[in-house]
Amino acid sequence: MTRSRIADLSLLLVAMMWGCTFLIVQHAVRVLPPMAFNGIRFLGAALLLALIITLFYRRQWREISGKMLLHGSLLGLFLFIGFGFQTVGLLYTTTSNTGFITGLSVVIVPFLSCFLLKHPISRFTWISALLAAAGLYFLAFAGSEVNWNKGDMLVFFCAVGFALHIGYMGKYASRYPSLPLASLQMGVVGILSVTASLFTESVGSLSVLYESLTVPEVLTALLISIGPTSAFAYWIQTVCQKYTTPSRVAIIFATEPVFAALTGMMFAGETLGLPGGFGCLLILAGMVIAELKSAPQTVQ
Repeated sequence: MTRSRIADLSLLLVAMMWGCTFLIVQHAVRVLPPMAFNGIRFLGAALLLALIITLFYRRQWREISGKMLLHGSLLGLFLFIGFGFQTVGLLYTTTSNTGFITGLSVVIVPFLSCFLLKHPISRFTWISALLAAAGLYFLAFAGSEVNWNKGDMLVFFCAVGFALHIGYMGKYASRYPSLPLASLQMGVVGILSVTASLFTESVGSLSVLYESLTVPEVLTALLISIGPTSAFAYWIQTVCQKYTTPSRVAIIFATEPVFAALTGMMFAGETLGLPGGFGCLLILAGMVIAELKSAPQTVQ
């Protein structure tokens, strides 16, 4: 099996983990404020990766440079934008909507690839963008009056942040060792989230915070989020983007909202309805066309 195929399968596993945790995070942020949750999640992930580097890959600490700190911080900023808007958006919209609107980022990635990696944009990309926009309309409004759901709009901004992260990861992943780069990203997201929480949220006293952290739903969500869906997921992505293109990563991540929708329907009793289901199909069609019909690309 080639490295490219292993990378694709690994990224598919990451997409599945992310999609299946939407519901878990949604329940957790109803107890612990979302920015506080993200702060603990990503600082924990950064520390976990730092521990792995110290125990098994100590030499990689010497490879950290000023440019790596700058680029890792930029990637962390994009992730903060993505997760910040997504986690807050989960308070106001459904798991299915969050998953599918987040998936819209894969339509944005080819445009970023054109700018960052000089990949041409084909007419199929324009068609896919229109399909995705139409799908977003049906999903957000579900055939009712034209009124954006607050959560849907927040999650759309998260899609932009994730698209920027995938695009710039394609530019920087091959330049630096994966573990320190992933750990830097997690640390930046954690620090920015804690800062945002201090200014925008109230977590109460230390005793109240402790009680929130020990609620089973919150504790379970944090344990899953710190390890599998943050530290290991972004370590995997950072490694895999050395062997595949941003567009390929995007189409694989397009399966994430499918897992999210299935999770929402199976465990939360959510329904999309006919307009919402049609919108999801249009978004998926836009995603697939954007990637499968894009111009041939080479791994950077």
